Amino acid sequence: MYQKTVVIGHLGKDPEMRYTPSGVPVTSFNIATTRKWTNANGEQQEKTTWFRVTCWRKTAELAAQYLQKGRLVLVEGDIEASAWTDKEGAARASLELTATTVKFLGGRGEGGEGVHAGANAGSGEGFPVSEDDIPF
Repeated sequence: MYQKTVVIGHLGKDPEMRYTPSGVPVTSFNIATTRKWTNANGEQQEKTTWFRVTCWRKTAELAAQYLQKGRLVLVEGDIEASAWTDKEGAARASLELTATTVKFLGGRGEGGEGVHAGANAGSGEGFPVSEDDIPF
């Protein structure tokens, strides 16, 4: 079996980097993807989905160094869904993405492509997407 998830979105806050007890760097951040459409009644609709992203090793170091709140990023990796009950007894769920590749696409007011991290780092491989092509 094979699974690959690609998500393009904006960071909700600055990444948080830490180290495992054995010294392996790990960085976490949240990205939001927003989908907009018009329903059958002609009303504009919008739905935002949040993903929790975790990066390891060199990808973690680069993400912590270059990413910041609001930055547009492409993340490829393996996704898992988890569910739990919060303090008030409400059912909650989250989508957690373990990144294999992170591509920094731009920041607030910036267009174009940035630094690459992960499996494609240093390959020179581009992802020809501008912020105008993203539906949010």
